[in-house]
Amino acid sequence: MQVQVLKSKIHRACVTACDPNYEGSLSIDQDLMDLAGLLPYERVLCGNLTNGERFETYAIPAPRGSRTIGLNGAAALLGKVGDRIIIMSFATVDAAKAKNWEPRCVVVDEKNAVIKSRGESAHGRGAAKQKPKRARAR
Repeated sequence: MQVQVLKSKIHRACVTACDPNYEGSLSIDQDLMDLAGLLPYERVLCGNLTNGERFETYAIPAPRGSRTIGLNGAAALLGKVGDRIIIMSFATVDAAKAKNWEPRCVVVDEKNAVIKSRGESAHGRGAAKQKPKRARAR
């Protein structure tokens, strides 16, 4: 049996642009896509934490380091600049593998800078981990 599991998530991304005249999609900073394990043109489900809208589209890379999260086409009508969204992708895996599955999760701040990341990508590479805290001197 196969089941669908969360593969990747960018949590609390801040929308930086809306363009209803673009063909469609969700523009995401390439660095964030890489860290989350999202591929260009991969289907994503988005939940808008500001207004409760949910929509599906596909991810396209925005310039590296730009911190862009852009709603394009019809998705631009479901949010506005400043809205916080959750971007999710899913994978279909064997139920046995799903028991130990760990999605890749990237948490960002209001400027889309990475606060922390955790989990494994669907490609088996480890995501960058949150930097360990320094031990206090005693």
